[in-house]
Amino acid sequence: MIVLKATQDKVLAALQSVSGIVERRHTLPILANVLIRKTGGQLQLTTSDLEIQIRTTAELGGDEGNFTTTIGARKLIDILRTMPADQTVSLESSASKLVLKGGKSRFTLQSLPAEDFPLVQEAASFGPVFSVPQKTLKDLLGQVSFSMAVHDIRYYLNGILFVAEGKQLSLVATDGHRLAFASATLDVEVPRQEVILPRKTVLEMQRLLSDAEGAIEMQFASNQAKFSFGGMEFVTKLVEGKFPDYNRVIPKNHKNSVTLGRAPLLASLQRTAILTSEKFKGVRLNLEPGTLRIASNNAEQEEAQDELDIDYGGDAIEIGFNVTYLIDALANMSQDMVKLDLADSNSSALLTIPDNASFKYVVMPMRI
Repeated sequence: MIVLKATQDKVLAALQSVSGIVERRHTLPILANVLIRKTGGQLQLTTSDLEIQIRTTAELGGDEGNFTTTIGARKLIDILRTMPADQTVSLESSASKLVLKGGKSRFTLQSLPAEDFPLVQEAASFGPVFSVPQKTLKDLLGQVSFSMAVHDIRYYLNGILFVAEGKQLSLVATDGHRLAFASATLDVEVPRQEVILPRKTVLEMQRLLSDAEGAIEMQFASNQAKFSFGGMEFVTKLVEGKFPDYNRVIPKNHKNSVTLGRAPLLASLQRTAILTSEKFKGVRLNLEPGTLRIASNNAEQEEAQDELDIDYGGDAIEIGFNVTYLIDALANMSQDMVKLDLADSNSSALLTIPDNASFKYVVMPMRI
């Protein structure tokens, strides 16, 4: 049976959309495979790592009929990548093997039985479905994902908190040194739901979401989340645990605030960051009426200093920060202007967008 017959670019795109979660080495060899299920003229591709499952449905030609098998995902992608984009490729079943043909090339690949493929057991009851445009969710993830912890012993920080309530979807990430918050408006009212998406899920979603038109539908259960978009279905386990109360972390009523251009501030920080130490990424900010001075030095006694003219008439403040934390936030924003709120040299700073409550970034000071 000819399982599929289409141009290389179409087959490769369908495979790549599901194969991001596939590990090359796994305790279960079948998890390195993609599950191929043919039903009539439709082809379904499914991958899993036991915690995340991604499925896409595609029309990729071939014979009509019912057929299921599993085949090594990475190997198949590696072979397809070496073929021209407009070349027609076909995958045929033959005994317990699959034969991939393209032009004068022919590859015989081993398959494993479909019934051995461990599908993720979907939760019995999901909450109400709600949706946002794909681009909106992609932007929200981009605004907060850099603040996620990496391999933190507080496992609930290794991911992003999703809070849906009323007509608002908020995303929050923190690694204990900084916190990013971003929100968007939903088109329907939903009851309050709070879930923590694991880091791997977040990175995979960022890879798959596009700026194209089209919505992404979301549903949350107590231990799972389900996303549907662009012919794909994405089911993931959630991180169990209690996320810190982010509202208590976000400073209110700082008495000193300055609004300044995002690009000049980012460029200035990037320049001074060059002369920070590898281990110690500290920069000093001196805020005085009319002037912001940024300075850094390193173990080799080298120093950098930069100045920005600002519209500021508040207290003189000298405060130290990990420069990476500031650069991360500014580099993931697109606005022209940013607002920096400060209390004193020992309190955390708040970075926001002027006249816009949808984004907040809190960063702890460091002693320099």
